[in-house]
Amino acid sequence: MRKRKIKNYIGLSISTVSAFIGLFFLLWIIVSLIEKGFHYVNWSVFTQNAVSPGDEGGGLKFAILGQLEVVGIASLLGIPTGILGGIYLSEYGKDSFLSNVIRNVSDAMTSIPSIIIGIFIYALVVVPMGGFSVLAGSIALALLMMPIVISSIDNILRLVPNELREAAYALGAPKYIVIFKVVVKEAIVGIVSVILLAISRILGETAPLLFTSFNSNFESYKLNEPIATLTVTMYNYAMGPYDSWHHLAWAAAIILTFSVLLFNIASRLFSYWRFRR
Repeated sequence: MRKRKIKNYIGLSISTVSAFIGLFFLLWIIVSLIEKGFHYVNWSVFTQNAVSPGDEGGGLKFAILGQLEVVGIASLLGIPTGILGGIYLSEYGKDSFLSNVIRNVSDAMTSIPSIIIGIFIYALVVVPMGGFSVLAGSIALALLMMPIVISSIDNILRLVPNELREAAYALGAPKYIVIFKVVVKEAIVGIVSVILLAISRILGETAPLLFTSFNSNFESYKLNEPIATLTVTMYNYAMGPYDSWHHLAWAAAIILTFSVLLFNIASRLFSYWRFRR
């Protein structure tokens, strides 16, 4: 009994120390960002475009709008596809051979470095189109979020009690009505949580966009043209030789970090609400 208590104490101590170490580094990063970059975040960052290299001032308006466009289109491509894929696995495929293959592929894709996805889309989309584009960047980000959505939706729908399905079938409801009016409705809070988490996953991606949407110094929102994004702009400015660029890179880091944090917090709140119901 004493030996078991000692093992339990050691395990609890290691877990507690690990949690504090992770929290320490997270707080260190956030505090450093706020300390070094918060005073560079002002209204002009959101309302002004970039200026000529070396000039003072300027903002990130074009990069922010470009980020919203690429992430928005990626969400329109990836979220519905991922939700439908998760519904198929949970409600139609279940434990069939094809479903297990899809699950394994989906799990493997979540572990693939994002730069590999960028190179793949570069060869598949950028080269045939003859140049970088918003569409290529959006497809790359959509491929990153789809496996997360598919796996998570599959798991969430499997948690819906079978009694609800059986009750709907007993009333004569067809399968698609049972799925969308009963199962999905019951799991809607979890689905929203997954969507927010998937968006936060792609918000901070830089590597895929370097190979797909690349960058642009001109304001254009056409799908077949390159575009500036906040992540790529931050990378370029951080590596640049000008202090004004470094200031804007810190501002971009603040905006991206707190955007991702907000999406993650919202996702956690939805999950908490789901389990409190």
